[in-house]
Amino acid sequence: MTTVPDTAAEAPVEQQGRMTHRQVLEALSGMLLAMFVAFLSSTVVSNALPTIITELRGTQNQYTWVITATLLASTASTPIWGKLADLFSKKLLIQLSIVVFIAGSMLAGLAQSVDTLIAWRVLQGLGLGGLQALVQIAMAAMISPRERGRYSGLLGAVMAVATVGGPLLGGLLVDTSWLGWRWCFYVGVPFAAVALVLLQRTLHLPVTRRDVTIDYLGAAFLTAGVSALLIWVTLAGGSFGWASVETALFLGGAALAVVAFLVTEVRAAEPIVPLRLFRDRTTTLAIVASVAVGMAMFGSTVFLGQYLQISRGYSPTEAGLLTIPMVGGLLISSTVSGLLITRYGRWKVYLSAGSALVVAGFALLATIDHETDMVLLCSFLFVLGVGIGMSMQNLVLAVQNTVAARDLGAASSAVAFFRSLGGTIGVSVLGAVLSNHVGDLIRDGMARVPGAAEAAAGGADVGLADLADAPAPVQELIRLSYGDATGRVFLISAVVALVAVLAVLFIREVALRTEAGDEREQAERGAAVRIDTDAIEGRDADGTRTGAAPAGVGAAR
Repeated sequence: MTTVPDTAAEAPVEQQGRMTHRQVLEALSGMLLAMFVAFLSSTVVSNALPTIITELRGTQNQYTWVITATLLASTASTPIWGKLADLFSKKLLIQLSIVVFIAGSMLAGLAQSVDTLIAWRVLQGLGLGGLQALVQIAMAAMISPRERGRYSGLLGAVMAVATVGGPLLGGLLVDTSWLGWRWCFYVGVPFAAVALVLLQRTLHLPVTRRDVTIDYLGAAFLTAGVSALLIWVTLAGGSFGWASVETALFLGGAALAVVAFLVTEVRAAEPIVPLRLFRDRTTTLAIVASVAVGMAMFGSTVFLGQYLQISRGYSPTEAGLLTIPMVGGLLISSTVSGLLITRYGRWKVYLSAGSALVVAGFALLATIDHETDMVLLCSFLFVLGVGIGMSMQNLVLAVQNTVAARDLGAASSAVAFFRSLGGTIGVSVLGAVLSNHVGDLIRDGMARVPGAAEAAAGGADVGLADLADAPAPVQELIRLSYGDATGRVFLISAVVALVAVLAVLFIREVALRTEAGDEREQAERGAAVRIDTDAIEGRDADGTRTGAAPAGVGAAR
């Protein structure tokens, strides 16, 4: 047999008979714009939330659930979108997720109460779950892991621009009297319309057609288990005691739902989270790291805007500007690390350094209070941004490089799913920690702040819902309490992020593949056909006849 030099493995993607660089960029344009819509809408709302909750007279728990509802819906739906991507047109699914996301955004803008807002945020989360999974899956289908670094940098840049532009735009909308916070939900509609058109014109991927079996029962059990835990964390210590009958019921129900989920996944023909993925060490450790990163990142940065606006007194626009250092660090690190990964084919060093910087950034932020110098705070945010930019995308890359092509959709969505799950748990848990700690500080401060106890008329239960109407001494006490309590949220995030560092250290680095996902799937199918043919004809792997052909095969030949 003649040996063919493996020059294709070293050549850039555009020299290997695949999509050219220009074709890849054209195909990415619509997907990146869709991601921009998702990130923009999320960051616009997060910066406007203090104003929204104050105007609608919401509580700290409701503040948390406005975020948690979206994360929970996206978490529960991400594996379903990922499984559908293995069965249906990826382009159609991305377009559908955009429509669902925009519908939820428009309806949320019409909400007249916090409860209604939370309900429509669930619909918004269903679309967000599709976007965050499907764009990664489509990129994996088009681009090889070795080349994906250069394009992941573009994704990081889009995230950075949306993260910077969102708070700024949200601040302007909130601070503009003739627009107001409701336009934070409407602003993404024009971008979404353009994204739909671009996707229709530029994204062309092969469609896998086979019998469809979606594990809806598994998704239901998983959602029930996670929801029970989150509701328990939110209500325990307030509506009922930590050690109570209600706690036992919530925890028992959550445990039963998780067990039912695992049993369902073992028996399901098309499991929503294929348990076979956890046989691979890289996938398992990457998922553990994703949970930890999600808990730390989502669970703490959600409260950053609240700290800047409520405690430090900055306007929404100013609060958006103060997050630029973190976004700048994310943009620089994601772009540079992506280019270096593509050039040298090594990825673990960036993943390890990134996760360590995440811990360092949160540890530094744990020292803040209501008097922290803003230059110091911005430097802490820059360190955190650099760490996030080097770790988040590379966790997905490590998994996509390891799993079989037929599991690309399920594996990619599994990483996004567990990251969102970690974020959902983090927001709920850290929100409860913040709420309880703020309450303790307010109660302790009522006797120390001159005039606060008298002005509150004995209102030991004052909190965020009272900020707009409370007398000046009580308002000042609330602001100070939020400033001093936020550091504890970052401290817990740093401890949780240590789990990600440990998980990354044990991941085994595998050389990046040079085949795109579709090419790998075709090669794997061809290999499976050859193995079946050799088995029928009685051949060994080297092609020699074993004489073990089934009866009748030799005669037929």
